[in-house]
Order: sequence, then C-alpha cells, then structure tokens
Amino acid sequence: MATQNFLLHIHISTDIVRKMILSTRPESVDELKRMIQEKFKLDFDFSLSYEDPDFDGQLCSLVDIEELPQKAVLKVVRPESDTSSIASDDTIILPHAMTPERIDKWPQVFPMPTFSYEVELVLNEGNSTYQRTGKSLKLTRGQKHDILEALAATMHSFKAYPNDREVSVVAEALVTHHPCLKEPGSKTGWYGWKNSLKFKMGNYRAKLSRAGFQEVAVNSGKRSKNNPNRQAAHTGIKRPKRAELNYLPNFPRGEDAASLEQLRLQIIDEVKKTDKDHILITKSMQSTFALRRKEIISDDLPVADILERWPALKMESQICAEFHRITNINLKNHFFAVLDQHTPRLQSIFRKKASRTGKASDVLGQLFTTYDLQEQVDVHVRRAVVLQALPAYLHEDTSSFLRTCDDGQSREPDVVDTPLGLLAVGADPQNAMFHPVKILVVLEGNTIIDVPTLADGFVMLFALIYALHLAYPKTLVNTFDFIQKVLMGLEDEKLKPKVLSLKNDLLTEL
Repeated sequence: MATQNFLLHIHISTDIVRKMILSTRPESVDELKRMIQEKFKLDFDFSLSYEDPDFDGQLCSLVDIEELPQKAVLKVVRPESDTSSIASDDTIILPHAMTPERIDKWPQVFPMPTFSYEVELVLNEGNSTYQRTGKSLKLTRGQKHDILEALAATMHSFKAYPNDREVSVVAEALVTHHPCLKEPGSKTGWYGWKNSLKFKMGNYRAKLSRAGFQEVAVNSGKRSKNNPNRQAAHTGIKRPKRAELNYLPNFPRGEDAASLEQLRLQIIDEVKKTDKDHILITKSMQSTFALRRKEIISDDLPVADILERWPALKMESQICAEFHRITNINLKNHFFAVLDQHTPRLQSIFRKKASRTGKASDVLGQLFTTYDLQEQVDVHVRRAVVLQALPAYLHEDTSSFLRTCDDGQSREPDVVDTPLGLLAVGADPQNAMFHPVKILVVLEGNTIIDVPTLADGFVMLFALIYALHLAYPKTLVNTFDFIQKVLMGLEDEKLKPKVLSLKNDLLTEL
C-alpha cells in the first residue's frame, strides 16, 4: 500500500506562511516541531495549534501527533513573553531567515488564510445566512480590516508587488470561499474588495518599509511635499519584473554589512585556491546573498565591479546556485528537460517556416538543410540547432550575439567589443556552434566562463542576466522572452506578439 504524504500549511507569523510536505507522520509532536525549526530556521520556543476539521476549522492545540490530519493548517504559537511587544497595527516583526525568504511562486489557487476567531465565527454564520436568504454580510470596520490585513500578509508571502490580475484572483477567491461577502452592487461581486486590497497592499508595504524590509524600503524616500526635489513616486521603482522570488532580501538576523563583508573576503581567498572548498564557497555565497543583491539592486554597481567583488559568480556551480536562490528553480535540469521535450514540435514549426519565402525562411532553410534533426542523434547538436533557429524564426538578428572563431589562432579571441554574447571556438568556424571546442560566455567585453556546448552557453548567460540584474539584449528580446516565459515557466503573462504566436503554435502541435 502506497504511503500518503502529509501536506502542511504552516502560519509562522501574520505575514509568513509556508508549505511543508512530509512523507510520513512524525513520531511525536516534538519531532514535528524540530523539523519545522530546522526547515524554517526558527530560533524561538513555540507550540503548535491546528485547524480541527471536526469543529469547522477552529484552532486546537496539537498535543498528540495522531491528531494531525493528512492535510493540515498549523499555526506556530509563541509564548506570551515573545508576543507581548506586538501591540499596534503599525508593528511588523521581520522574519528570522530572509536569505532567501520566498520558496513558492504565485499559486494557481490562492490559499485563503485563517482570520481571527471572531471574524471566522461571523463569516461562518454569514455564509449560512447567505445560503438560506441570499443576504450579504455587513462587516464592521475592524472585521474588514482583519480580513484585508490577513489577505495582504498572505499575498506578500508570494509577492510584494502583485499585479492587477493577481489582486483580482485574490478578491474573487475571497467571495468564492465566503459568498456572504459578495457585493450586490458590483457586477463581479468582488470589485470593491479588489480596490480595497490594492490600497491595503500599499499600506502593508509602507509598514514593511518603515520596519526596514529592503524589498520595499528601496522604493521609499520618493518625492513628497517635504521633499519636492526627489524622484517622482511612480518612477524608477525597483521591483521583480522577471518572476524573481527573492529579489532584495534583508540581511540574515545577527548579521550586518561588516560581518557579511568578512565572509565576502573569505570567498575571494577560497576562490583563488587551486583546491577549492566548494561546500564552503556555496555556504558563504548563500549567507552573503542579501549583501550581493543590495550591491546589485540598491547600489547599482557596475557589472565589472560586482564580478571583481564576487569572483565565485564566474564559477558554473555558483551561477546555477545564484539563479536557484533568486527563482527557486533548478536551472539546467529544468531548461534541458523542457527544451528536449519541445524539440520535435519546434523542429516541425521551424521547418514549415523554412519552406516559405523571406529572410527568416532562408536562414532556417539553410540551417535545416545542413542539420536534419530527424537523423541527428547527438543531443547537443539538436539543442544547438533549435537555439540557433529560434531567433531566426522570431525575426531577430544574432550577428552581434552569436560569433565564431578558429581554435587554431595563436592568441585568445578578441571579445572587447562584445557587450553580451556567446563566442564559439572551434577547429572549423563554419560548424563551431554545433561542434565547438568551447563556448565563451561574454559580458561587457570580458569572458566570464567557458562551457562545452552552445546550449550550456545559453543557460549560463540566461542565469547571469538574472544574477547580475541585466537587461535582455535589444536585438534578442523575443528570444530571451521565450526562454524565460515558455521554456523556464517564469511569468507567462503579457507575452510579446511573436512569442505568443510561437507558444500557440507549439501547444497546437500537441
């Protein structure tokens, strides 16, 4: 008989909600507490309560592990001495570990938080009345505030700046879960809730900013009545734009710029060694992630300065690790798996295009005449053909991005005039993209790393764009948009027309 996983939704504080999956039931409540402490790095004592399904989800202290439901909502409860300082609505307690903080992207189904005992009681009675009479519930100001505050905290656990569609999803989920909150005067039944949530998120971010939460504090200090010469409030906003989960985290508790600087210097010393301690480098890079993001996002240091200060970002393992810290996605596994999955369909789409007339068709025709993917068994060549065909299909110029050179030349290839690109070095420059000796990944005229295949080069460059907060090459915006949103699955909203057309064709081929 197959074992069933335990799915836990853990409320650590009002603004921190996490998911935890266990393969088996823990041996005891203390064992479960220890697992929660280790996973979420909690350094305080607490007890656990759970929503009892036998009593309409009311909180019940967890004292016997056998009482734990297969799918449970748990609440971390601190002793009174730890929570007595939380007195006002303007107080925000920052989470303990913020490097990284978010582990989940915006959910397909928004998880409705548990409100205060009073509000949950009122909503249960209101829903019963609504089912009988169709009459909506009229909330007090305090009750509505409690609902909006809890929803804002849950939204923030996924995203500090949710877009209009995401706020609409939350508002709709609220009235779907609690139909007594539907607005009789609204066409959708939740339009007013949507507006209220937008205002509440703004207020919530302002409170977090005052508390020192860097992801939103970086946008404070804009133009105001008292500071008329500062930047306008709605310009130059620094926020995640490519589905970054951990965009600008706070320093870990107990650390400051000085202590993290010491770790940075240790990383430099370790990278210089011939026999590097990769475990130590990874651990130190994880600990200093917040300092690095501050320098990249807030301080806006030049790329050359960042790479000089953080030489580990020239190591393939750390480039992949940094991408994972930012997006919580395994870069190479995900990219290659999805690319290989779609290669047959992409080949079919590109071949149809090649049979027509036009500049893009000529490029594709020449490419597929040389390399027939149906006969090609080398997976690296198959990937290289698709990645070369992709920009051609999207009518984008790769002449300054993809270049080749002869491996037999006496000196190193000149890349000084390459702002961002890939240089294929091979014995035969005509086929260097498909059978390279090495692929050089170039940023601002400097070789960052060399990798064995063109696909590896695309992966490393894509990760470096995220790690260093760079813009996509202007001549290849559609290509990288496709890689980000279709292949990597990072925020597929607002696809550019050509990318949307290719995605539709790709799905139609299924």
